[in-house]
Amino acid sequence: MTNEYFISIFLDTRRKKKNKKFPVKLRVFTPQPRKQKLYPTKFEFTEDEFENIMHGSKSNKELQNSRLKISSVEKRAIEVAEKLNHFSFEAFEKKLFEGKINETKDIKYYFNQAIEQYKLNKQIGTASNYEYSLKSLLDFHKKENLTFHTITPQWLKNYENFIIDEKHCSPTTVGMYLRPLRAIFNTAISEQIIEIEYYPFGKKKYSIPAPKSLKKALSKEQLKALFTTQPKTPEQEKAKAFWFFSYACNGMNIKDIANLQYKDISGDTLSFRRAKTSSTNKKQAPVIVYLEKFTLSVIEKYGNEQTDPSTYVFSIIDHSTTPVEQHRELKNFIRYINQHFVKFAKSIEINEKVSTYWARHSFATSAIRNGASLEYVSEALSHSNLKTTIGYFAGFEDEKKREIAKKIMDF
Repeated sequence: MTNEYFISIFLDTRRKKKNKKFPVKLRVFTPQPRKQKLYPTKFEFTEDEFENIMHGSKSNKELQNSRLKISSVEKRAIEVAEKLNHFSFEAFEKKLFEGKINETKDIKYYFNQAIEQYKLNKQIGTASNYEYSLKSLLDFHKKENLTFHTITPQWLKNYENFIIDEKHCSPTTVGMYLRPLRAIFNTAISEQIIEIEYYPFGKKKYSIPAPKSLKKALSKEQLKALFTTQPKTPEQEKAKAFWFFSYACNGMNIKDIANLQYKDISGDTLSFRRAKTSSTNKKQAPVIVYLEKFTLSVIEKYGNEQTDPSTYVFSIIDHSTTPVEQHRELKNFIRYINQHFVKFAKSIEINEKVSTYWARHSFATSAIRNGASLEYVSEALSHSNLKTTIGYFAGFEDEKKREIAKKIMDF
C-alpha cells in the first residue's frame, strides 16, 4: 500500500506572489502510473521561512506552531490515503474534500469577491449575473461550501441536466450561469489557488452550451410600418420614440442613452463611449452619430430643458443616487419601453416580442442590407472584432438574393 503513493509538503517556488512569498502545497505522487498532483493549502512563506519552519535547528513558539499546522495537513492526507482499499486520485480527492470546509478560498469566496468588485466598478448588471449564477450553483450542490475540486466535467454535465430537465430552463440559461464560474476558475488558477489540471472546461472536458442565437432584426417593411404608424397612447408614443432613437443612433444601448450629456452633442453630431465596454477597453474610440430630423425631434420633445454641458439629455435615471438604484431605474425604463412597444407592434400585426435589443440588431442588419460594409457597421457598433458584428446580421432578404443572382451573370 505504501508504494502506491507518496505524500509530502512542498513549497511551490515556480511563481512568486505579490507579497514575495510562495504557496505551500500538498504533494501527492504515484509511481504507477507516474503522476503528481499539488493541492493548495492556506500557507505561504519565503524560501528562508519555509526552510526554518521545516528543517531549522533553532525553534521558537511561532515556528513550532507553523510546523504543527503544516504537519497536520500532511498527516490528514496520509490518513485519508491509508483508508482507501486502492489508491486513486479521484477516490483520494473525494475523501479529502468530502464534508470539509475548504481551508483556502472556495468558489463562494471568489464569487463574492467578484460581485463586490463589479459593484465597485458600477457594473451592477454583471454583478447581478454573478449573484444569479452562484445561487443556482449552490441550489444544485445542496451545500453552502463548494470547492474547486468538487467541480468536474461530470459535475457540470449533471448541473446542465438539472437546469434543463428539472428547472425547465434553456441551454442559453445554462451558459449564462456557467460563464461566470469559468471566469472564477481562471482567476483562481492565475492566483495559484488551484492547478490548471483541475480546470473542467474545454476540449475533451466540458463545453458550455452555445446555442445559435436568434437573429433579432426587423425587416425593411416592418420598420417602415412601425415608423409611419401613429401609436394609440402616449406611452406607446414614448416607447416608439426611444426605440427608434436607439435604432437611428447606431443601435445605441438604453444605458448609453441614459448617460448622454449635452456636452456629447455638437451641432448635428453626437459622440459617446459605450458603458458596456468602458471598463474592459480603455482605448475605446468614441462612437460618432450624425443626428437627423427624427433624432433631434426626440431630444427636443423628451430632453431636459436645461442644456448646460454637464446636464443629462434625458431624465431616465437619477444620477445622484447609488449605482444599484440607478441600475434599478434603468431596468424599469427598459421594461417600460419593451412593454409598450410590443403592444404597439402587435397593433399592426407584428407579433414578435420586439424589445430594445432588436433595435441594435435591426440597425446592423438594415445598414448591411443597404450596402454598408461590415467594417463600417462594426465601427458604428463599437465592436472589437468582425465576428461579433456578423452575429448581429440577420442575413439578406429573398428579394436582395434574387437581385444579386440576376446581376452575377451580368458581365
